[in-house]
Amino acid sequence: MGRPRKFNEQDVLAAARRQFNETGYHGTSVDDLSRATGLSKGSLYGAFGDKEALFLRIFEAYCADSDESAAALLEGPEDQALDRLRAWLTAPDDHTGQPGCLLAKATAELASENDAIATRSLAAYEMLLDSCRRLVAQAQRAGHVDPAANAEALGGLILTTHRGLEALAKAGVDAKTRNRIADAAIDSITLPVS
Repeated sequence: MGRPRKFNEQDVLAAARRQFNETGYHGTSVDDLSRATGLSKGSLYGAFGDKEALFLRIFEAYCADSDESAAALLEGPEDQALDRLRAWLTAPDDHTGQPGCLLAKATAELASENDAIATRSLAAYEMLLDSCRRLVAQAQRAGHVDPAANAEALGGLILTTHRGLEALAKAGVDAKTRNRIADAAIDSITLPVS
């Protein structure tokens, strides 16, 4: 019988996630993970498998959280759908010091070489795109967006704006500028009030 673990698994996974966020998958060595988590290499391998297995576990959990957040956007009255989209684009106001989106980072770094990452990334982005499309459709039914407009294309515009705003935040563009861009994106699909 093996010895009982003397570490909190969720704390270790959070520390490893921060390390992967900071240095990327390829830029992170097992020694880096050992330092970040406080576990020896043997303990890491024993508990989580190799570096790829650990990363895939962290990535799956991140994508599952993203899926839940995307589904939560749909909750609420249809006449507030654009408000929820606007809030999604503008919140949080300041990304300073935030590690960034592991979904975006892993997709950029690994999707072309790792089928599991590519498949899970696509599923997560499709979930986000579908939520944006459905929110636009809600706003159309509420009379806030042209009912003849292509909800899928407008949802894609919103998702693309969100991803771009995240990149601008990581580059240091101030929250006021980003929020003006977010407002412009939502205003561009909103029917004028008569």
